[in-house]
Amino acid sequence: MHKILIVDDEEAARYGIRRALETSETQILEAASAEAARAAIKMQQPHLMLTDINMPGEDGVSLLKSLSDKPLKPLVIMITAYGTAKVAVEAMKAGAYDYVTKPFEIEELRLVVRRALEKVRLEQENCELRKQILVEGQFGRMIGKSHEMQRLFQVADQVAGTDVTLLIQGESGTGKELLAREIHDRSPRKKAAFVAVNCAALPDTLIESELFGHEKGAFTGATEQRKGKFEQAHGGTIFLDEIGDMNALTQAKVLRVLEEKKIERLGGNTTIPVDVRILSATHKNLPFEVERSRFRQDLLYRLKVVTLEIPPLRNRKEDLPLLIQSFLSMFAARHRKENLFFAAEAVKCLTHCPWPGNIRELRNVIEGCVVLNRSGTIDVSDLPLEVRAPRDPLVSGVEKKTESSGLLQMPYKEAKRQFEIDYITNRLKENNGNVSRTAAQIGLHRQSLQQKLHELGIER
Repeated sequence: MHKILIVDDEEAARYGIRRALETSETQILEAASAEAARAAIKMQQPHLMLTDINMPGEDGVSLLKSLSDKPLKPLVIMITAYGTAKVAVEAMKAGAYDYVTKPFEIEELRLVVRRALEKVRLEQENCELRKQILVEGQFGRMIGKSHEMQRLFQVADQVAGTDVTLLIQGESGTGKELLAREIHDRSPRKKAAFVAVNCAALPDTLIESELFGHEKGAFTGATEQRKGKFEQAHGGTIFLDEIGDMNALTQAKVLRVLEEKKIERLGGNTTIPVDVRILSATHKNLPFEVERSRFRQDLLYRLKVVTLEIPPLRNRKEDLPLLIQSFLSMFAARHRKENLFFAAEAVKCLTHCPWPGNIRELRNVIEGCVVLNRSGTIDVSDLPLEVRAPRDPLVSGVEKKTESSGLLQMPYKEAKRQFEIDYITNRLKENNGNVSRTAAQIGLHRQSLQQKLHELGIER
């Protein structure tokens, strides 16, 4: 049954609309003022509201605007007097579904209401479908039936329709940007831009220009005015990935955007209003960074109105069979490999791997297996060595002690050089030789890492 709220200061007008719309499938509610309407919405949660524009005190347009940030707001049809279409158009821009003009034909009113209730029904079906998808273990392109992932999906779906700032935490490769994109796609801002910025990949000298834009002549090489990422995301969502690597000056400017919803381009003095939702992500422990004075505490409080934690793959092994099958199907179709499957022992081997690179590493391993396979069956022997024989944590600990002891026997400069070679080489292996990803992971600029590779004689 659909609930319809009629808002009009004239009792006779409410009675006429009630008689026209009352059926066995509708429940009619009434309110004589904007204040009474808000109370009815809060208590009764109607699906549809018809409100007169001209009312004593607060008018219908003001009532409509006051509901704009409410997550359970009803669909709104405005009722306007003849000759005030301009006001009705203003109401439509403010979020009204439709309007009817007094005096209206009963059938015209019923037709508009039927269309509105059909839209409500479709939205309810979509909501139920999303819930069903959650039950089946999928949230957009993210997959997981484990308790941790189901809880994450439920909270993410719940906050997606709001405008609160979110902090997404998780290790590298867990899918932080994927989660941010899905939240944007489920939000009221989904038709506007989603702009992602990797804060770790931008040098300190460029990050301000990237985020806030610059005016012509602001610095050497600024030959024209350029809009920054915040302006590009106006009306939509900006995703600040690896925000824990952002320098102190830029942190202060982002805090200002959160507080004032305004920016200034580099080299300019004009204040530009921006309407953006900020989602951020990091693999770092930000409270620890705050204690070390490397991250602003006031910014952290503003960023984490809600915190979403994506668990590492090693902590949700029950999701691995589902992920393996999903990636296998995707890459088999992409590379035109039919009737391809994993042998039972290979699946067992994959589920016992610790996956330090998380979903990204699993995805790359499976794609490699699909591309190289010729027999139609992916067996244990087809898996990479690091998957077939993952290092035992206890053995790794002994090796680390041995390595440390060896370094202690070297002169300082030699030990430092050897440590840098081992550290960077291992990180490059984790990222399949990708310099940009490795630089972002270890907190260096790409150019600095390339210079270091050259200095140390490390081959990619």
